[in-house]
Amino acid sequence: MKNDTETLVILSPAFPANESDNNWVPTQQLFVKTLKNDFPQLHIIVLTFLYPYQASTYSWNGVQIISFNGMRYRKIRRVFLWRKIWQQLRKIHRENNVTGLFSFWCGECALLGRWFGKRYSISHYCWICGQDARKQNKWMKFIRPEAHELIAMSDFLVNEFYKNHSIKPRYVIPAAIDTMQFQSLLPSARDIDIMGAGSLIPLKQYDVFIVVVKSLQQKLPGIKAIQCGDGEEKAKLQSLVKTSELENNLSFLGEKPHKETLQFMQRTKVFLHTSNYEGFGVVCLEALYAGAHVISFCSPMEQQFPHWHIVHTAEEMMEKALELFQNPRTEYNPVLLYSMTDTVKSIMKLFGN
Repeated sequence: MKNDTETLVILSPAFPANESDNNWVPTQQLFVKTLKNDFPQLHIIVLTFLYPYQASTYSWNGVQIISFNGMRYRKIRRVFLWRKIWQQLRKIHRENNVTGLFSFWCGECALLGRWFGKRYSISHYCWICGQDARKQNKWMKFIRPEAHELIAMSDFLVNEFYKNHSIKPRYVIPAAIDTMQFQSLLPSARDIDIMGAGSLIPLKQYDVFIVVVKSLQQKLPGIKAIQCGDGEEKAKLQSLVKTSELENNLSFLGEKPHKETLQFMQRTKVFLHTSNYEGFGVVCLEALYAGAHVISFCSPMEQQFPHWHIVHTAEEMMEKALELFQNPRTEYNPVLLYSMTDTVKSIMKLFGN
């Protein structure tokens, strides 16, 4: 017998394997958790293509998750993964009142979501989250989305997507944070001057982070800086710290649990975001709500935000940080730009809820 409850199927390249696996797609898992809490009448099913590294059906915070371990399917065998997912979508459609399909990233998930939605007349929307707006997105020629199906996380992504793919996403619904994650944290003294957080990959430009800290150290010898994250450039960056004689000023702490990263943010004065491309860095939103000032090269939205400073060069980044440190009137108050509750409501409104 078919379940009449409205069902939303979410397609994601990855999802946590269990409720303590909180470092995987944190924004997307927060979206699902908030959706479950704010729309309890809605039946949610998440199909996760690549991670966890096992095919199974399990419950995550009361949400049904179906994983396919798609990393096993390379090159031409990818077609077998798509067939499995398509068959699962058909089964879900037969057994449930599927009123919407929602894909994270305009990639492989959107490929299946769009064409399944088109085949069975089900509304499909895709949330453009970052790298998928770039010209290198190989999936676009197969997805062939229409503007009304596309939701961009930021104004920057709208412009980037249009520039690279000649399609202008109709909607802008930003990434957001969960303020409840901060309520269990104790207030902290601002004893960290500079902080960064993110993967140690070339795109994030942590060599620039080190250059900025070195410039500041020459003016403020006792400066304390940390970075939370791991990645392919770890050894190179640690070597650069040593040659820059910053061992007493800058520590690369490796990947930390999300709660611990938030605690570091509450102790931080200035959060540096040195990435040369960013859809909408949630770490920046978290740092702002933790009371830190953010300095970045990329401006996600066309409007200006309190305590978020946009610069163009490493020298400007250093000068802005120094200005904040030396100004006795600099305030470190929480700034909330977007909450995930509002983001979820905006997206569900597109599905008629």
